[in-house]
Amino acid sequence: MHMTESLTVTEISVPKVPTLPDAQTVTAVTHWTDRLFSFRVSRPQSLRFRSGEFVMIGLMGENGKPLLRAYSIASPSWDEELEFYSIKVPDGPLTSKLQHIAPGDQIILRPKPVGTLVLDALLPGKRLWFFATGTGIAPFASLMRDPETYERYDEVIMMHTCRDVAELDYGRQLVESLPEDPLIGEFVAGKLRYYPTTTREDSAHMGRITDNLTSGKVFADLGIAPINPETDRGMVCGSLDFNTDMKAVLEGFGLREGANSDPAEYVVEKAFVG
Repeated sequence: MHMTESLTVTEISVPKVPTLPDAQTVTAVTHWTDRLFSFRVSRPQSLRFRSGEFVMIGLMGENGKPLLRAYSIASPSWDEELEFYSIKVPDGPLTSKLQHIAPGDQIILRPKPVGTLVLDALLPGKRLWFFATGTGIAPFASLMRDPETYERYDEVIMMHTCRDVAELDYGRQLVESLPEDPLIGEFVAGKLRYYPTTTREDSAHMGRITDNLTSGKVFADLGIAPINPETDRGMVCGSLDFNTDMKAVLEGFGLREGANSDPAEYVVEKAFVG
């Protein structure tokens, strides 16, 4: 059975009245596979963030102290709720517990967004690349839903790689829904390209992002020119090894790493490793 057939979505209407400091109420949970889930929570009225940033979220530990880790906000800055996308780690201190949350439960959220995967950390360009492995697609789920992304760039290319086809479903369903989205469909139309690949299960496109870039396969498949530092900008989010490899690949194309204080041609999220 294809793993998406067992997709479960739980959603209820709950009051947005936290009872603990920094607590927010879970409003929806979706289990995509036995390893991946997403969830939505109430948004503090005072929270302002730039699409692509992350916050610290978590649960209260058994010792009475908060158990927190960095999670990229997967929802865009205009959304009334906050969305997160997470892996399930059986023996993980936080995710072993977080994967069991249900609508009505509360999580801890420290409303101090930070991060480098923001549009302002890049110099102006014509084509924007998002490079993600696994749950590293979360910040790009935010940026792909932000009208400003399409106002700044003529073309946006989302490259996402996972081991199996089912692990791509969260991103695939999001990308496929955007052109019809009543709020941002008009911005997305004709501008967003999607290039998903798998490394273990057979699919239409195979291979690691780094290999598909260095071999030129992705450019050939999409019928586009190779990455050029004059026109192309990139954002990277994934495992530590992936981030390191991608830096070498992008710098091989002539791109330089940027930051909030010093914009350049590409940026890497160092705090979020998915």
